[in-house]
Amino acid sequence: MSALRFAATCDIEGHKVKIWLFENGVYLAKKGQKPAQGLINYGQNLENLIQGGVEVKACVVCIEARGITQADLFDGVKIATVHELVEWTVNSDKVIVF
Repeated sequence: MSALRFAATCDIEGHKVKIWLFENGVYLAKKGQKPAQGLINYGQNLENLIQGGVEVKACVVCIEARGITQADLFDGVKIATVHELVEWTVNSDKVIVF
């Protein structure tokens, strides 16, 4: 996924990175992913970013619509409202959407 590669590169280069997960993107933060052999484990990529200090929030409406709970998510992922996304956006120098 291009967004995670871009986020990882920004993080490596010392830029502050925050990731907001919307709609089906919330599945990236779900524990227990087992991609088929030869496929990239994007969940592991996201977990690595979180462990490196990248802040990740997931849309509460999107999470609930998919039957996901906080317990289903990687440690460090916060379930949040769109109001928090607005706050992130207005307080950011740059916003990139994938």
